[in-house]
Amino acid sequence: MSDLRNVSSNPHIRAKDTTSRIMLTVVIALLLPAFFGIYNFGFRALVLILISIATCVLTEYIYEKLMKKPITIGDFSAVVTGLLLALNLPVSVPFWIPVVGGVFAILVVKMLFGGLGQNFMNPALAGRCFLLISFTSLMTNFNCDAYTGATPLASLKAGESVNVLNMILGRTAGTIGETSVIAIVLGACVLIVAGVIDLRVPGSYIASFAIFVLLFAALSGIAISPAYLSAQLAGGGLMLGAFFMATDYVTRPVTKKGQYIYGVILGFLTAIFRIFGASAEGVSYAIILGNLLVPLIERYTMPKAFGKGGERS
Repeated sequence: MSDLRNVSSNPHIRAKDTTSRIMLTVVIALLLPAFFGIYNFGFRALVLILISIATCVLTEYIYEKLMKKPITIGDFSAVVTGLLLALNLPVSVPFWIPVVGGVFAILVVKMLFGGLGQNFMNPALAGRCFLLISFTSLMTNFNCDAYTGATPLASLKAGESVNVLNMILGRTAGTIGETSVIAIVLGACVLIVAGVIDLRVPGSYIASFAIFVLLFAALSGIAISPAYLSAQLAGGGLMLGAFFMATDYVTRPVTKKGQYIYGVILGFLTAIFRIFGASAEGVSYAIILGNLLVPLIERYTMPKAFGKGGERS
């Protein structure tokens, strides 16, 4: 019998936690913004969430059955992908949109690259970006029974005033899961208390975004005020992305220094997209581009080997 040990694919966790337990904790934390989204936008939001989750789970199951691979839907990672994808959708999209996005996220981004731990970008965000590029008009239509008109970030970009308190509470147009900062932060607290995430990535992301958005706004001649900065922080998918997607174990750097650098890069890119881009938002594209830079970040932040031929850190 061989003495070699079998090592599973990353993420590797130095704890008694299992992948399924971590993913289940993420699902529980995401229920807070999900429930608020259902309360805010109505029954249609619930249907979209269920379709998205079912599509992601079935796609993973069918692929693994056809390829005669072990069935991994019990690790809840497909559920997390489906839930995150749904929370990044406007409630007005047709019911086939989460089906297309879910199949792309699981089949193309995750399973064709080897499954959980092998994907080079966040599947849910990749699915959303694919939908944004392919069906732009549907993915940027936020009119529904509850709200009509532009999103707060679009109004802010047009130079109009916005109600920051409504943005914090969630009484605004937007995607299903991004509107209530309170619900998102409470969900993030669940992850922090459970030890699933820490503040290195989200903290450096949000702080650097605030610095860069003020700098770029000043360079662009935009009137800066506490209300403007508060609206930028509370609006769009910044909080949802910072706490629930930028912290993805697979697509973030593994080194502590690298995680700080990664967060700053995300803050810089998001500010660039929001201030200088045609769209009022930019979180999804910023995190996807940040995912692509992770191998380079890790290359220059990986600790040096200690011993013969190595260097003291």
